[in-house]
Amino acid sequence: MGDFKTGTLMYCLAAGIIAFVIIQSVFFMVKAWKRGKEIGIEKEKMKQTVISSVLFTIAPAISILATVLALASALGIVLPWIRLSVIGNLAYETVAAESAIGVFGSSLANEIKDPTQFSTIFWTMTIGSCFPLVLLPILCKKIHKATQKITAKSGSANALGDILGAAAFIGIIAAFISRAVAGVPSDGPSAGFMSVSVLLSAMIFTIALDFLCRKKNLTKLEPFVLPIAMFGAMGIAILFTQTLPVSLTEFTWR
Repeated sequence: MGDFKTGTLMYCLAAGIIAFVIIQSVFFMVKAWKRGKEIGIEKEKMKQTVISSVLFTIAPAISILATVLALASALGIVLPWIRLSVIGNLAYETVAAESAIGVFGSSLANEIKDPTQFSTIFWTMTIGSCFPLVLLPILCKKIHKATQKITAKSGSANALGDILGAAAFIGIIAAFISRAVAGVPSDGPSAGFMSVSVLLSAMIFTIALDFLCRKKNLTKLEPFVLPIAMFGAMGIAILFTQTLPVSLTEFTWR
C-alpha cells in the first residue's frame, strides 16, 4: 500500500479542485475584459491592469510556496497544495494543523503516518476556513458600521485595532514556539540545535529586511520579506546540515 497522503485519490482531489479554481478565474477574467470593452475602457489600460495584477501576485505566491514546503514534510505535498490553492495562509494552516495533531499528542515535527490523524487535520483545516465565508456576509456590514463609529470618535482607535490583531497573532505563534523549545513531552520530539538555528535565522533575516525596507524606503520589497526570510532560513538549514558535525545538527533536548 502506497503513501495515502500522495495516493491517486489525493491527486485526483487536487486536480479537480485546482481545475475548478483555474476555470473560475479564467471565466471572471473573460467576463471582466468584455465588460471593460463595453464601458469604454482603453485596451492598453486593461493590459496594464492585468500586468500589474500578475506582478502583485508574485510575492503572495512565493509565501504560499514556502508554506506548502514547510507543511509537506509532515502532511505530504498534496494536502497543503489543495488547501493553499483555495483559501488559507501560513498563520492559519499551521495553527489549525498543529492544534488538530496536538489532540493525538504529536506535532508537525513528525511525519503523519496515521490516516486518522491525517483525516482529522484535513477536516480541521477545511472546516475552520469555511466559517469566515459563512459569517462574513452576515456580520461584515454590522462590524464595518461599528468600526466606523469607533474610528470616527478616535483617530488612534484604528491603529489600536491593528496592534491588538498583531499581538494576538504573535501570541499564538509564540505559544507554539515556546512549547517546542521547552520540549513538552505531549508534543513529540523537542526542538534542537537545527530548529532553533532556523528560527533565529528567520528572525534575523526578517528584522534585517524590514530595516532595509524602512531605511531605503523600498516599498516594493516589503511584500517579499516573509518569503525571502523563510527561504533564507531554509538555506541556512541546508548549509548547517552539509557543513557542521552530525553530533551538533542532530542534537536535541527535552
